[in-house]
Amino acid sequence: MKENPYREDREELKELLRQYQNLKQGRSHSFLEEEAFERIIDYYDEKDDLPEALNAVETGLEQFPYSSQLMIKKADLLLASRKYHQALEILETAELFDSNDINLYILKTDAYLALDQQQTAVELLQAALQLFEGEERLELLFELADVYDDYEEFDKVFDCLKLILEEEPNNEEALYKICFWTDFTGRNEESIRLHQNIIDEYPYNEIAWFNLAAAYQGLKLYEKAIDAYQYAVAIDEKFDYAYRNMGDAYLRLRKYKDAIEVLEKVLELTRPEDVIYEAIGHCYHRLGNYAQARFHYKKAVHLNTDDSKLHYKIAVTYMLEEQYQSAIKNLENAMRINRGVLEYNLAMGQCKMHLGDFKEAIIYFGQVVAAKPKKIIGWESLIHCLLKAEYYTEAVDQCSAAMKATDGKPIFIYYYSAVLFLSGKTKEGLLHLEDAMSKAPKLLKKFIELNPGILQNNQVVDIVARYKKGKKI
Repeated sequence: MKENPYREDREELKELLRQYQNLKQGRSHSFLEEEAFERIIDYYDEKDDLPEALNAVETGLEQFPYSSQLMIKKADLLLASRKYHQALEILETAELFDSNDINLYILKTDAYLALDQQQTAVELLQAALQLFEGEERLELLFELADVYDDYEEFDKVFDCLKLILEEEPNNEEALYKICFWTDFTGRNEESIRLHQNIIDEYPYNEIAWFNLAAAYQGLKLYEKAIDAYQYAVAIDEKFDYAYRNMGDAYLRLRKYKDAIEVLEKVLELTRPEDVIYEAIGHCYHRLGNYAQARFHYKKAVHLNTDDSKLHYKIAVTYMLEEQYQSAIKNLENAMRINRGVLEYNLAMGQCKMHLGDFKEAIIYFGQVVAAKPKKIIGWESLIHCLLKAEYYTEAVDQCSAAMKATDGKPIFIYYYSAVLFLSGKTKEGLLHLEDAMSKAPKLLKKFIELNPGILQNNQVVDIVARYKKGKKI
């Protein structure tokens, strides 16, 4: 047994290179076998010395002019040198001596693709598939899949991977790739049938279980997806991607406690990621545990300080707890990163309004309205703020502007009516209330929220009662 085979191999290569240099310089040398030339060529190729590698292959072909292996190596080097037509010529010659070398077809494919002859490459590989079987046939199918990928024939990529898995169900490379292409092409039903067949034959293949789950998830069959993910993690308890996707499925089902449990498992198994902390924060947010939601959003921010959305989410948790000053600090962070997001301006306006800083609030709401005049929420927030500040004249003007900008949305007729009542213009207020009720009676609650005491007005109660009965007098 060799004590240090690597060292001996290195010494042997050194001797081959010395003999090769002697041959080149016309000095006395040992006879170099064909295999020796292949090793010498590979040595220079690995060192990225293409000119010397080509010299070596030419010298080798002078000694062994009928060697298809050396011809194939030369073609490979010519391809690296972008001499595609020359590469094809040498490959045609090599094929005369040995047409059963798979590298012939792979290198020809590379040449045709480089020459933008995709159809020729596809036809070549399809013909070659009839000549090979076993591992070599699978290699050609992978090659064909790559060709289809390059030319954006994505369904055919899926077809190639499916063929591979029908021949070799445990092929890991194909299993990993087909999961992506299933999602990309939307061929979830086919993927389910394929992976069910694989699992029937190989029930402990965790990747097949994962792919089956992902296909169910693609069809929004979240319960079935979770069952399949649970099989995957039962087989491989460190399968972090299965826990990650399972967490997403639980989120879709609004099973937030279960989602938190599996997402925390992801954090145990992998390096911390902002998206996982953010997802856990979202779950706590939905559960009404704003302190825990904030804790996890902050963890996410530490990992991704430039994500303005995370600062905004922290601010929202403070707003829900009516801690508006703390919310403002986080909104300022969000707006330093991305000032133009309307939600940030709306939230800042709401915080300022709740703190009684109406003038500042109006500026923020005004920016929303200016940027998106057709969005109802901006106008609603602005008018609501003007009413709280008792700026009734300005509120009347903004109601008119809102109706014009939003093509007469009934909500603003209600707002207009509310402003008129608050301004003491009861008759006009009643007329506009009746108009609003005739167009959108379901929006009445918005009107009442602006002035709950309005229900003490008998004339208002009469109008509401008539429309609730579905009658108009």
